[in-house]
Amino acid sequence: QVQLAESGGGLVQAGGSLRLSCTASGRTFRTYHMAWFRQAPGKEREFVGSITWRDISVYYADSVKGRFSIFRDNAKNTLYLQMNNLKPEDAAVYFCAAEPGAIGSGHSSPQSYGYWGQGTQVTVSS
Repeated sequence: QVQLAESGGGLVQAGGSLRLSCTASGRTFRTYHMAWFRQAPGKEREFVGSITWRDISVYYADSVKGRFSIFRDNAKNTLYLQMNNLKPEDAAVYFCAAEPGAIGSGHSSPQSYGYWGQGTQVTVSS
């Protein structure tokens, strides 16, 4: 099992940057497929991006491509989401998620992940 804790959220002006972190407990973090999702009020949870554990392939939602970067530091059991050029529509609660092993084509579906953090709020002012 793994426990996840996000941090780094806050208030930022449009065009600004934030870096979110997700720290995982346990010694098997490096074998987990990791992902970021977000959920705005009244909306469904939305895929932001994910990173595999084996070949460190990274996938992004079209809405964040070119602005967001996902990377992981297995030595620190930490997943990161670097968010640049933030827009008001990026405002949401951001969650990290984990699932052991390979997920394949289901990596963008929340149902594919069995472990979730509590979320961190990102607010973007226009």
